[in-house]
Amino acid sequence: MKSFLRYIGLALLLLLGIAVLLDVVYTEIYSTAKDRWKMEYVLNAPPQDYDVVILGTSRANNHFVPELFEKHGLKTFNFGMSGSHLFEDALLLQLLLDQKNSINYVLLEADLNLSNEKRDEGTTARYLPYLRSNATIRSHYQNQPEFPYWYYLPFYRYMAYESQIGLLELIKTIAHEPSTTLANQGYYPLPAGKKGRMKNDYRALKPLRNRYYEQIKKLCEQHHIHLITVMTPVCENVKGMDYFQKVKSLYPEIYNCEDFVQDDRYFSSCGHLNDLGARLFTQKIIDKFFPKK
Repeated sequence: MKSFLRYIGLALLLLLGIAVLLDVVYTEIYSTAKDRWKMEYVLNAPPQDYDVVILGTSRANNHFVPELFEKHGLKTFNFGMSGSHLFEDALLLQLLLDQKNSINYVLLEADLNLSNEKRDEGTTARYLPYLRSNATIRSHYQNQPEFPYWYYLPFYRYMAYESQIGLLELIKTIAHEPSTTLANQGYYPLPAGKKGRMKNDYRALKPLRNRYYEQIKKLCEQHHIHLITVMTPVCENVKGMDYFQKVKSLYPEIYNCEDFVQDDRYFSSCGHLNDLGARLFTQKIIDKFFPKK
């Protein structure tokens, strides 16, 4: 019996040692990466002087074309992330400032994402390699129920999010394989030919006095950044369009730009413009908020 327990103990120690070693290796490789994902780029690339930083969900990622801002003389990067929430936007803005990036304007998409204060699982995974090394990331996630497992159990976070930060992603990171997220200065164009779901129902949504939007406002105020917050277009066949009026009532400073693009031929799905629609929308945003003097 004693020999069996000794064997079990040695096996557990071996597993723990392997887990610690793998955790160290994975974390070290990810700690210098900057070719794959936007938060890696922020953490590991040299600081930049931005005229315009774009933040938001896929409705920012797919709707704002930095190329058009650049033609207008404005150095711009689209940090919008598909699937993310204001939870992640507030964190990314803080990291941009921590890394000494200079920002004149933040153009924030805040509309449907105001209805929750959740974190996004997929985006969370991208931050987890930096949980122990970056105090800002650690503090932002510290109140999440899973935090003790991520932080204290070696290699747990890499196993829990294998599809996002597991072995395949590690190999791509080592190979410096670029991803589409950093192409086109962060903008991800959607094709005009493909049509997704062309009707949505927002009747159950209710905008909140959102703590993470409040954080973004406070950060911009503290760092003398001009914050422009906008609601972006949706397709014609939507129930509960009064949601946008509710947002405007709650936050009068948010610009309702939902009607800047109205024809469904400019949409790839009900909540996302195609590339043609995004270029039309971006130009209208530039004309409204960044007119040439």
